[in-house]
Amino acid sequence: MVKKEIRGKRLFVLDTNVLMHDPTALFRFQEHDIYLPMVVLEELDRSKKGVSEVARNVRQVSRFVDELMADATHAEIAKGLPLVSESLAESAFGSSGRLFFQTRAMPVSLPDSLPGNTPDNTILGTALALQQERPDVDVTLVSKDINLHIKAAVIGIHAEDYYNDQVLDDVNLLYSGRCELNTDFWEQHGKRMDSWQESGRTFYRVHGPMVTQWHPNQFLYLQGEEPFTAMVREVAGEEAVIEIAGDYMNPRHTVWGINARNREQNFALNLLMDPQIDFISLVGAAGTGKTLLTLAAGLAQTLEDNLYKEIIMTRVTVPVGEDIGFLPGTEEEKMTPWMGALMDNLEVLTKSEVGGDWGRAATNDLLKSRIKIRSLNFMRGRTFLNRFIILDEAQNLTSKQMKTLITRAGPGTKVVCLGNIAQIDTPYLTETTSGLTFVVDRFKDWAHSGHITLTRGERSRLADYASATL
Repeated sequence: MVKKEIRGKRLFVLDTNVLMHDPTALFRFQEHDIYLPMVVLEELDRSKKGVSEVARNVRQVSRFVDELMADATHAEIAKGLPLVSESLAESAFGSSGRLFFQTRAMPVSLPDSLPGNTPDNTILGTALALQQERPDVDVTLVSKDINLHIKAAVIGIHAEDYYNDQVLDDVNLLYSGRCELNTDFWEQHGKRMDSWQESGRTFYRVHGPMVTQWHPNQFLYLQGEEPFTAMVREVAGEEAVIEIAGDYMNPRHTVWGINARNREQNFALNLLMDPQIDFISLVGAAGTGKTLLTLAAGLAQTLEDNLYKEIIMTRVTVPVGEDIGFLPGTEEEKMTPWMGALMDNLEVLTKSEVGGDWGRAATNDLLKSRIKIRSLNFMRGRTFLNRFIILDEAQNLTSKQMKTLITRAGPGTKVVCLGNIAQIDTPYLTETTSGLTFVVDRFKDWAHSGHITLTRGERSRLADYASATL
């Protein structure tokens, strides 16, 4: 639903890209009415063919519209169709408005500064005509096209972005997975504290007002002369059970030869090495160690602990520059050029001097036999059993794509999503609408998931300086 509050009933003119982005947009404007220009229906018809996400969304829009128009007469269509869908559980989104179609030619009075009959200009002309015909209703053009917003403002049409897919109002509100405790924390929360040990792990049961703000598997830390690091295990009202976090910064406590270099990396390794956590999201800038830590944890649990059969790594194939065209070979060979991060990190994880060149070659062959590279295009319908799945560059996925991928996980499978929401390459996605932001927010209250935002780069002083200043 749109952000700006305007009193009274509104009429929303939808651009084609809104429906291409979210087929359920028809039902997300509550009590307000929706108007579809004929040019929008024509653009949808031209985009319905193919197997892309956009084509699938367009076909779903067509099915929704066909369902709404079932047995409707021309007079009923002219009066507006009730936005209630039986396939969406009697309009689960609470829509009570009506859907109007352009049933006649509208008098177009665009200024001479907008010549031609492009689809965008036709939509603008329709919105302007509606504004003049219905002065009692606030007409709003909804589009994800920024240039269309600019042109609408120039000719005096109120235009807005489509905000219903926005997870947060501000990306700075995104759950970080950690919480710094106040210096007087123990004074306020330690009066009725219980402590015990179980299988070499130390637990505390604490009570207090701050507990209500915690989430399962969130990390707590207290800085100072006596630093304290813990992990929330259970939360019930003002009572919580916390566990002392493992110290992976200790050189004697390595994961496939890797130590954590900062507090957030230590938190990440605690999540990655916990077999009770099925879903993990790691967000951070370039060089913060997302892929290296995840691969190290995956190798340790696959080859040493035998918790998983193999590691499956995939990512969205969105190029940074111009596309280089089709790639030859099998599915794995086609995906290899996109997996430079995997190869670079494997080189770090296998740089052992034991055994010389032959030993390193044997180790590489072993690792490659247990690490599979898969394309997202062939994930639908699959079920992965006892796999360690790494989804890289997850910020370029929509919430629907993310749901499709995560629901592939079968029993005994762990899914790790990696990404940097400041580096989104997919059109129409922003930091607040990315699928990665979506899952971080939706999974934060589940007892078998965890999230950490990595803040400190550890790649090199050059990379750190470039990230901070460029």
